[in-house]
Amino acid sequence: MGEVELSLLRPVSPEALIDEEAFADDEFLPYWAELWPAATALASALPDVAGLRVVELGCGLGVPSLVAAVREADVTATDWASEAVELLRANAERNGVALRCEVRDWRDAWAERFDLALAADVLYERRNVAPLAVRLHELAPRALVGLAGRPYEDAFLRAVSGETELLAERVVDIRF
Repeated sequence: MGEVELSLLRPVSPEALIDEEAFADDEFLPYWAELWPAATALASALPDVAGLRVVELGCGLGVPSLVAAVREADVTATDWASEAVELLRANAERNGVALRCEVRDWRDAWAERFDLALAADVLYERRNVAPLAVRLHELAPRALVGLAGRPYEDAFLRAVSGETELLAERVVDIRF
C-alpha cells in the first residue's frame, strides 16, 4: 500500500496546555497534544479504506484520520478539544489532505453512520469505557481500536459485543 509521509505541527509542551478550570469542570486534560504510539500503530494497520466513510473518535493529532484520508477514505475526525480540531485542520491543510474535523463528545449520540470507526489510546479513564463501546457500535459495523496497555482496556474489550481479533500489535479489529 505504500508509506504515507506527513509533516505535523505539534504543541511544544503539552503540559503547558493544562487548564485548571477545564480540569475542575470535566477532568479535561490535553491528552490530544501527544503523538501516542497507539495512534501510529493504528495508522500503520489501516486496511484498504478507499471509498469508505470513516470516523475517528478522540482523534487528538489525527494521524489515523490523515492516513485514512490520504488513502482515499471520506474521513470525519472528531475530538472534544477544540484546540485538537484546529491543529488537525492546520495539519490537514499543510499536507494537502481533505477531511472534516469536528468538535464532538462521544458521550453524545450522533445521527450519522459510517463504514468504519477508529479510536486510538482513548481508554485512559474508566468513565470512557461504556460510552466508547456504545458509540462505536452505533456509528459503524466495524471499529479499529489502538490499544496502549491502559488499565481499562480489558473492561472495554468485555463491553463490546461482536467478533474481536488482534489485527496488529496494539490494534484490535471489532465487528459488530
